[in-house]
Amino acid sequence: MQKTKELYRGKAKTVYLTDDAEKLVLEFRNDTSAFDGQKIEQLARKGMVNNKFNHFIMSRLEEAGIPTQVEALLSDNESLVKKLDMIPVECVVRNIAAGSIVRRLGVEEGKELDPPTFEFFLKNDELHDPMVNEYHVLSFGWATQEQIDKMKELTFKVNTVLKALFDEAGMLLVDYKLEFGVFNGEIVLGDEFTPDGCRLWDKETREKLDKDRFRQGLGGVVEAYEEVAGRLGVVLD
Repeated sequence: MQKTKELYRGKAKTVYLTDDAEKLVLEFRNDTSAFDGQKIEQLARKGMVNNKFNHFIMSRLEEAGIPTQVEALLSDNESLVKKLDMIPVECVVRNIAAGSIVRRLGVEEGKELDPPTFEFFLKNDELHDPMVNEYHVLSFGWATQEQIDKMKELTFKVNTVLKALFDEAGMLLVDYKLEFGVFNGEIVLGDEFTPDGCRLWDKETREKLDKDRFRQGLGGVVEAYEEVAGRLGVVLD
């Protein structure tokens, strides 16, 4: 499998075409950004940690019957993935109130949400990823009703699998975002699942072990990611 050319460069990952029209190479870089790219830093080892963390999580989800984009680890910073036709919305589930829902609705951070909430957000940095609903997704042709239903089903299935996984490792899965695409007519989980795109707290102390450490200037970002990986049994070296 050979990379041919760069297809897309995001805030923390680069996507490359390969000599197989159905496969891409996903490179996890050390770049770390927040607030729609207004705060950017390079954090040593972060790309490697996220690449191996993502492969571990996606493998667990595959074992649970959730189709994912990831095919194989290629190196410390690169993975081979299926080429998806991405749906331009994020699916967000919240088990505990934190982040934007606290600011939007004035609820207390740490409030347990029963049942968990589900929200759609349009992937658009210029518009700051606004929240949308199913009617927007349908009316603008971003996805069909069948695809919406499948994304919601898989997103909640991910919640069931990963809440238990993190709980066993002494952590709370506070919230997370997922992105989906279409591969050979099937809805498939794409992009990544790393501490960049979810919130994880220590179950006892509620210490933040995710990208909020970067957003809030708490320090120890990569160290926290490595701690999460270690608790789960992810092999980094």
